[in-house]
Amino acid sequence: MSCEIHRDRTFLVTGASSGIGRAVTMMLLQRSAKVVGVSRRALIFTAAEVDAVDTDNFRSIQCDLSDFESLSELLEPEVKRISADVSYPLIGVALCHGYGDFGSVEQFSNERISRLINTNLTSHIMIARLILPVLKTAGSGDLVFIGSESSLKGGKKGAIYCATKFGLRGFVQSLRPECASANVRIGIVNPGMVDTDFFNHLDFTPGEVRDNRLHAETVANAVMSIFEMPQGAVMDEVSLSPLKTVIRNK
Repeated sequence: MSCEIHRDRTFLVTGASSGIGRAVTMMLLQRSAKVVGVSRRALIFTAAEVDAVDTDNFRSIQCDLSDFESLSELLEPEVKRISADVSYPLIGVALCHGYGDFGSVEQFSNERISRLINTNLTSHIMIARLILPVLKTAGSGDLVFIGSESSLKGGKKGAIYCATKFGLRGFVQSLRPECASANVRIGIVNPGMVDTDFFNHLDFTPGEVRDNRLHAETVANAVMSIFEMPQGAVMDEVSLSPLKTVIRNK
């Protein structure tokens, strides 16, 4: 695929400062796209990345997406700004933000439950509500969500986390027919364990060898495949897993 295919086109990526969101952002910048990155922390480019891509094509918005007041205050005007800029139309959105929190249900406080659901599910719904009118009015575009293998099967001590991912997958499946008439494509990527900072604050991690974990770039490539499907075709759902699933306790 030509690196020029997305030149003068705008993408919005959440979770852009690290992990899968960062990998998606870098791949889009390598394709000469303009990227609006949303994350709690600013994306810091390495020296090699500054030499490899036009960092002026990146615009950073720092936002805690579990804080709905902040989400509305920061994203609503940004979406209006993007939609008004006909020179660089918004054609794709990748919602990559989220975090893991695991344990028995009775271990979760009301606040802990609310934060996990707000971040991993409700914020995705709210962003979609802001973005979809822009894509529908344009008559084309892609909205891609990062789900999880936990949206396919429940797991021990993952009841709340799985509930957010099952909910997200159901939301995506409902959006597909709702948006098809406007030529807006909806997709979801469900990765297994990915070698990112997702596990930094958890008590387990993928196994140490290469085939026990996915790389963020592998998942980002799946997102790019959805973005780059020919018009009239849609890659609804992609599931990715390490060749050998190994969980290592810290």
